[in-house]
Amino acid sequence: MAAQQNLFTFEAEPWEADDRRDRLIATVVFPAGVEQPFDYEVPEPLRASIKIGQRVEVPLGRGNRPTVGYCVKLAPNTTSQHKLKSVGRIIDERPLLTPAMLNLTRWMADHYLCTWGTTLQTVLPAAVRAKQTLREITQVTLHPQVHQRLAASQPPKITPKQQAVLAYLTKNPATISLADLARQCECTPGPIQSLAKKGLIKLTKRFVGEGVGVEADTPSEAQLKLNQDQTRALAAIIDPMRAGEHATILIHGVTGSGKTEVYMQAIDETLSFGRQAIMLVPEISLTPQTRERFQARFAQVAVLHSHLRDAERLWHWERIARGEVSVIVGARSAVFAPCSRLGLIILDEEHEGSFKQSETPRYHARDVALWRAREESVPLVLGSATPAIESWHRAQSGQAVLCELPRRVSNRPLPDVLTVDMRDARQVRGALSRQLQNAMKQTLADRGQIILLLNRRGYSTHIQCPGCGFVVRCPDCELPLTHHRTGEIAVCHYCDHSERAPAACPQCKLPGLRYSGMGTQRLEAEVKASFPEARVLRMDTDTMKQPDSHARAFEAFSKHEVDILLGTQMIAKGLDFPNVLLVGVVNADTALHLPDFRAAERTFQLVTQVAGRTGRGERGGRVLVQTLNPDHYAIQAASRHDYAQFAAQEMPLREGGHFPPIWPLARVIVRGPNEQVAQATAQTLADQVRKNLEQLTPDLRLLGPAAAPMPKLRNLYRFHFLAQAADEGHLRTALRQAQLSAAPPEEVQWVVDIDPQEML
Repeated sequence: MAAQQNLFTFEAEPWEADDRRDRLIATVVFPAGVEQPFDYEVPEPLRASIKIGQRVEVPLGRGNRPTVGYCVKLAPNTTSQHKLKSVGRIIDERPLLTPAMLNLTRWMADHYLCTWGTTLQTVLPAAVRAKQTLREITQVTLHPQVHQRLAASQPPKITPKQQAVLAYLTKNPATISLADLARQCECTPGPIQSLAKKGLIKLTKRFVGEGVGVEADTPSEAQLKLNQDQTRALAAIIDPMRAGEHATILIHGVTGSGKTEVYMQAIDETLSFGRQAIMLVPEISLTPQTRERFQARFAQVAVLHSHLRDAERLWHWERIARGEVSVIVGARSAVFAPCSRLGLIILDEEHEGSFKQSETPRYHARDVALWRAREESVPLVLGSATPAIESWHRAQSGQAVLCELPRRVSNRPLPDVLTVDMRDARQVRGALSRQLQNAMKQTLADRGQIILLLNRRGYSTHIQCPGCGFVVRCPDCELPLTHHRTGEIAVCHYCDHSERAPAACPQCKLPGLRYSGMGTQRLEAEVKASFPEARVLRMDTDTMKQPDSHARAFEAFSKHEVDILLGTQMIAKGLDFPNVLLVGVVNADTALHLPDFRAAERTFQLVTQVAGRTGRGERGGRVLVQTLNPDHYAIQAASRHDYAQFAAQEMPLREGGHFPPIWPLARVIVRGPNEQVAQATAQTLADQVRKNLEQLTPDLRLLGPAAAPMPKLRNLYRFHFLAQAADEGHLRTALRQAQLSAAPPEEVQWVVDIDPQEML
């Protein structure tokens, strides 16, 4: 923790000399505007009620403006030579942050090179920070035995108003609040409460925010019998849990190998100790299947995802903090769940890029989970069919326990994967090769279902004039606009700029613009034209805009109301549909040649994951992968479901470039409205970081600066450089020194991304 002490210096705001003794001093961190903490004296009336983790209002600056900050430390002070300003008032009745969470946020600030206040804001939901309150309501449901009780020989006497209430609940069996029921039946709460006393209806009190739904809390699914591989993996988790020790366990299990059942039985063991478990999944995997399975197994499950309203998120946060919820399933930010009795953290699909936040603080949930699990002495489980190379390296070097699940449940075979060489002109028939079309015909004839993956949305990815070569580009990003047939618009997928698709070339006025490149919208049109009798559903961010869109789409597919499901990577993971007999990867090369050292890894992961969506039923399945690079090692390894082969060929390339996991990596992005000024600033910063590193270590590497692969975004020119050092501490020190000493022009912004997951 020494580095943290150097990072944040606790300074008082000096007034005049003061010789008072026996004072209580609160150290306050501010969420924005002020980077360093300040000390304040706690006045006598507040001493009994102030606690670490609460927010307080204090005077700040020369004008003593009332400012809200977080109390992160309380200590007596008998030696200070300064008079301190006083805490004005305490905002929260109880602490919002435990000492463990304060330590976590301080580590995040140090590790990701941002202010402590920024990380404090990140771990608390907006509704908690806004001091929203939950209201208690009484919910009404018809008693399950009401029909038998009315049919009894001596039915209870009920009034006409009560009869109206029973009639309404019989026709509308869904849960309703007492107040709403009284309004519907035009009565006071009295008749409803009388029915409850007679045992005809049930009244349940719940704390809810506006629009909050109530989770089902009656588990109904029993444990499944584990095979030998699953049993060994479960033991690797339970043994350190019972010993009260931390361990990192990497479960490398092929798709369909039963990783989720291992997670659930590990959570069962956690609950038997009276502890809480956090299960992190990519946002895209929070499908109805995931929610329903956990709610069928465990009572009081909190499911956290991006579509929750503030009041809903507050409701879950309060339940978790009170210890009413033992199982938390959620996306990235669920790693901050306020568990006071944490016993286990699980990251499913731990390789997913969505676990990395794209705004400050640019944290990776995997690394935050690792730090939290170590500090709280609990096991951390990482699971994937295609682990991140960093996680695989940790396991190979003994920093994590590797558990292999090499077989599918019930020993079902992995699907056969065939690559289709799209360089062969005989295969090319639009988006679908001859082989893929024939396979789709056969699958539909066999009453099977099909998944088609194309990781590009829109209709055409390029609009160009065949005469003068003009390309329709975004005015703010200078990137080619994507044509969307719906509404005939051209859209920038990076800043959301949109305009009418031109009928003629804006430059030379030639009609007949060329629309090239394939997106999911165009694929959908081609599939419908080729298979007019098939029921087709497209899933991408254009079609899945409503909060329940994913649920309705997957439900329709599970009921076989859809024959062909096509879309972007959101259909590639987390789905288990036994009737899927064919998966087609329309273009496996979309990410293969991006200027990113992880390009091959992402291609391998995506192809392997989508291939795993088939062959889960008794009829088996097969996969066709269309590619212009059939001999690439990532495509070859994915076609064999062979992670070890991929890792063996990928690691020498990482070693040659000192890329993670060999050396830690930081990316510095500089952006500004003037191209020359932004470029000059990037060069100055790169020179300063190099100088700082050279004073610390000879084992360094700096690439750039250069124009970013996406050189302009939202009207700002972008430059970047990569900084590496053998020692992670040296790298962060050099970057922190540059942060403190650099004075870029006011209009230029620059950010540091530790362990970047994308290079655009």
